[in-house]
Amino acid sequence: MDDLKEIRLGGNTIGVEAGEALADALKSRSTLKVAALSDIFTGRLLNEIPLALKALCDAFEQTSLEELDLSDNAFGPAGAEPLIDFLSNTKTLRILRLNNNGLGIGGGTMIAKALQASADNARAENRPSSLHTIICGRNRLEDGSSKALAQAFASHGTLQVVRMPQNGIRPDGIKTIVQGLSGCSDLRHLDLQDNTFTSKGSQALAAALAHWPQLSILNIGDCLLGKSGGVALAEALEAGNNAQLTHLHLQYNEISAPAISILAAAIKTHLKDLIHLELNGNQFDADEDEAKAIIDALAHWDHEDALDELDDMEELDSEEEEEEEEEEEEEDALVEKAEEEEEEEPVSKGNDKDLENDLVAQLNKTHI
Repeated sequence: MDDLKEIRLGGNTIGVEAGEALADALKSRSTLKVAALSDIFTGRLLNEIPLALKALCDAFEQTSLEELDLSDNAFGPAGAEPLIDFLSNTKTLRILRLNNNGLGIGGGTMIAKALQASADNARAENRPSSLHTIICGRNRLEDGSSKALAQAFASHGTLQVVRMPQNGIRPDGIKTIVQGLSGCSDLRHLDLQDNTFTSKGSQALAAALAHWPQLSILNIGDCLLGKSGGVALAEALEAGNNAQLTHLHLQYNEISAPAISILAAAIKTHLKDLIHLELNGNQFDADEDEAKAIIDALAHWDHEDALDELDDMEELDSEEEEEEEEEEEEEDALVEKAEEEEEEEPVSKGNDKDLENDLVAQLNKTHI
């Protein structure tokens, strides 16, 4: 065990005593690089998890850990606090996976501030940040944590993979996040699926695309880009700054025919490496010229099979096809639709919100 490099304990249930014993065994393993700890607190009480997690994170501070995976542990904002010291002080962490933890706004803000402290420490020590991958989906981060996250992303500047799907982030939050990510010129994979863009978020993304010449995967499916948002995105791709794109996910976005025509031109001119394109569930006819133009553009690069099945397209009635709606009306309708869909999902109870607020207040008093 002297040269231990990885531990993979997913699917177990670890209490306080076990966590402390494991931490005691790990703290002397300076060679440890990977800690895969997804789903390790099943059946544990909420007051047990932070203690076990704190013991483990304190041990990780004495290792050279490069990858930490705590996904699928429903510890909520209370579980974010034990991570603060480790995330603030690590000099080696490259990959952070916090998927489906129920962090909420408070937990997301805590994580962001810890990452900011890490970036500040790196700058003070005149060394580059080691962090290049953040996966933080299904955490209900919403707009409230967006500013802190965006600042942390920009401060690191080394991020290559950022995946934040299904977080209930609205257009203002999306705008803030992509502006923060504009400082990450090495970004290769961006996943913001199932958040809400509308025109505002789409315009911000379109502006940011020019800063990511190495972007290869863009997943913004089910993000309600709308008509004008789809056009803005397609025009940005037509500018030719993202020629390394291989996967583009744009399904269920209310994108209409004009944007599809522009996208086809962008593909034919610049996107020679695009091997996967998802457009199902949008507002254009799969049998009309626009869809055929997409297929022809992909075929130009021998990627005829790149397009997904267009078998669930959203139909427009004749009035919608003839009317040109005001931009504000379009955004209001899209946001209202997203809110109606999210009302069907479970939301945090008041006690959870109070807990988040208390923890954020404690963090603000803590020197990192």
